[in-house]
Amino acid sequence: MRPEHDAESPRDGARGAAYSRGMRKTVPAGYDADFALWAESQAAALREGRFLDLDVTNLAEEVEDLARRDRHKLRSRLTVLAVHVLKLIYQPERASNSWRGTIVEQATKIQALLEESPSLAQYQPHLAALAYRDARRRAAAETGLPIATFPETEMPEFARAVARAFKGEDFEL
Repeated sequence: MRPEHDAESPRDGARGAAYSRGMRKTVPAGYDADFALWAESQAAALREGRFLDLDVTNLAEEVEDLARRDRHKLRSRLTVLAVHVLKLIYQPERASNSWRGTIVEQATKIQALLEESPSLAQYQPHLAALAYRDARRRAAAETGLPIATFPETEMPEFARAVARAFKGEDFEL
């Protein structure tokens, strides 16, 4: 955490005075005290080339967290995709257009996420395995079927659905 500075300290006096007149962009903000203000001040410092004003430690953590969020989003979408594939396979009599629509939606959003961040594709095997594990539990809960109904390892249908999603192709079982 970056130490906070009083708006009237010798180091920041001019910036503190500017802030009180409504010029928010140059005010030092504590990471833990006001995240939004901290983020705005960090962005302003970057744009203006004021690299000595950067809170490098927390800034690096936030950038790393952005990548983690995208991986989490990908895993979450893969999980929803897998749940619905499992439900279609194991309860075909209850299959609905809503389930198919969810599969298409997740595949579309996975593709969009990969278009925005192509490097996420390298995590696909690992995240798909985790997503399938999570999906087994959710599918059991949503269908009322015992978890043992669903194979412990990824089914070929799920692998095909994921592969098609990663290629931006339409879903088929």
